[in-house]
Amino acid sequence: MEELQIGMVGMDTSHSRIFAALLNDESHPLYIPGGRLHCGYPGGSLDFELSYSRVRPISSELQERYGVELLDSIEEVAERSHAILLTSVDGRVHKEQFAVLAPYGKPVFIDKPLAVSSEDAKVIVELAERYGTPFFSSSMLRFGGPLVALLEDESAGAILGADCTGPLDLQPTQPGLFWYGIHAAEMLYAALGEGCHCVRAVSNDAQEWVVGQWKDGRIGTIRGNRTGGSDFYIVLHRQRGSNGINALGANYNAGHQQLLKKFIAMARGDCPPVRSSLTLELIRFIEAANESRVSGADVRL
Repeated sequence: MEELQIGMVGMDTSHSRIFAALLNDESHPLYIPGGRLHCGYPGGSLDFELSYSRVRPISSELQERYGVELLDSIEEVAERSHAILLTSVDGRVHKEQFAVLAPYGKPVFIDKPLAVSSEDAKVIVELAERYGTPFFSSSMLRFGGPLVALLEDESAGAILGADCTGPLDLQPTQPGLFWYGIHAAEMLYAALGEGCHCVRAVSNDAQEWVVGQWKDGRIGTIRGNRTGGSDFYIVLHRQRGSNGINALGANYNAGHQQLLKKFIAMARGDCPPVRSSLTLELIRFIEAANESRVSGADVRL
């Protein structure tokens, strides 16, 4: 089977390093055969310190350590790749960058968040549909081994709700919960799926709390903290009991490995592992939570 030539757009996130290691370092314990990161466009956002400060060191590392060729444009990456990882850390630029990639019709993974507004998210989905471009967007939390196992164990009956918790830092350029709340929201939607109709949020300097009500009566919550700690947990409530786990367990990078395996499978013709309709609702869920953080009122999706 031909090795996939994978391109990257955006070298301003730790995910760029992780993906390069998993795809290109055959000695890595989580090495993924079948695709190689061979070129990329560094990108970067000049008004976002966590973007522009990372571009040079990360792009240099990918070039020198993993043999990734640095290119001058997104178009060049698309032309020279079978599939693309859109990893720009700034969710504001994803719509613009995907608009360049979509006409090539090549499979794309868009790192979290898909966008930082529901309107931008809709445009991305419309572009994908117009050009027949397979894509998905997700936090790697969705693919954590302990979370997947918890969701697959149906011995306690149907799921009634879920409570998700983890770190929730804020960044001025990424509205409200879009920067880090996306991780807990991804866990919540992995558990409950589509169907949320109403959101309420409470916010203070140390914590965030969001509760969503689903149309069928299920309830899901997110609790985010800014007091230390980096682990993500979920308590899943079923008809005959509840069970809580660390969503990623001891091996943080295993979630990235499973995400990349899904990406490579999509690039070889499988269906995207996450429906675009679910991701659209997830983005609107976060947007509604942001609105409720300000107003204190229930916000309908």
